[in-house]
Amino acid sequence: MISAEFFCAELDRRGFGFFSGVPCSFLKGPFALLEQRGSYVPAPNEGIALSMAAGAELGGTKAAVLAQNSGLGNLLDPLTSLVMAYEIPLLLFVSLRGWPDAADDEPHHAAMGAATLGVLQAVGVAHGILEPTEASLSALLDRAARERAARRSFVVLVPAATVDTCAVPAAVADASPMTRQEAVEAVAGHLDGALVYSTTGMISRELFGVRDTPHTFYMQGSMGHAIGLGLGTALNRPDQRVVVVDGDGAALMHLGGLALVGERRPANLTHLVLDNGVYDSTGGQRTRDTAMRWDELALAAGYRTGQVCRTAKEADAHLAEIAGLPGPHLVALHIGRGGPTPPRVTSAHTNAGVRARFQAAAADTSKGLK
Repeated sequence: MISAEFFCAELDRRGFGFFSGVPCSFLKGPFALLEQRGSYVPAPNEGIALSMAAGAELGGTKAAVLAQNSGLGNLLDPLTSLVMAYEIPLLLFVSLRGWPDAADDEPHHAAMGAATLGVLQAVGVAHGILEPTEASLSALLDRAARERAARRSFVVLVPAATVDTCAVPAAVADASPMTRQEAVEAVAGHLDGALVYSTTGMISRELFGVRDTPHTFYMQGSMGHAIGLGLGTALNRPDQRVVVVDGDGAALMHLGGLALVGERRPANLTHLVLDNGVYDSTGGQRTRDTAMRWDELALAAGYRTGQVCRTAKEADAHLAEIAGLPGPHLVALHIGRGGPTPPRVTSAHTNAGVRARFQAAAADTSKGLK
């Protein structure tokens, strides 16, 4: 296995001076080391990471992007219409989730795991699969250098167990008295009668562990799109209360969803954002250095109310206060980082099973209206 230290040192040796990306646990080690540098900027989504890297290159700094293949879709537009169209050569490291055997990963990685190589081939981007040796990394970076000389980009594909993790400095103690579990437990008491969409990662797993009901759609994968699901249902089922349980990283990935909620203003939608400033599912990499002012953002976007809660008691009281009031409402809950790992939703349900029982539950809620 390649050490994270060698991985980063090799990029330094080859003159790379700017890094951005969206984390993946396959690259946990390099992300841990890069986060200690001023030359690394965490991006809310992969397309922005790529465009920042292109901007660095245009300014004279060699740049690299690190991302998960599930975010390859976010990369394709700026990759093809910006980087390739303007001949801006970039180096990308893209993890290979769901490859070579989809059964070895979570179900939501299956489609992109099978398609990643074909997608890169289809758009004409040179790429190679990294083996767990230093020689393989050096060889692929040599190939990347040759592509760069021709003003073309290169993608290094990183399978599981290829790049090692590493020790990182202990995180600064979080002053938040509310854990993720406490926040979810506080929220769960206000979900009865609602159709609930929960975001990917630890939040869906936590909600599943605290309160598993057919009225909850656990969205595994498709990061950033829980608010789109909730908005689509809220607009088309004005008779039904809809709640989206989101995370800060997911909400930041596609902030346009919040703007659209504020523009359409569905009275039956409540948007909860659990904010701990990190991506817990991939190793605790930071989302932002400073907390978002979600209450101000919500009002600026057009939500009817916006509130920040820092304790379970505050959250419980505020959710009781807005119950029955027309929305949309946004409630941000500041929570601590880390915590026990909740059970996977897929330990009990297939994705198709989650969808089927949710649709049946949604249909049941409308029967009394006909």
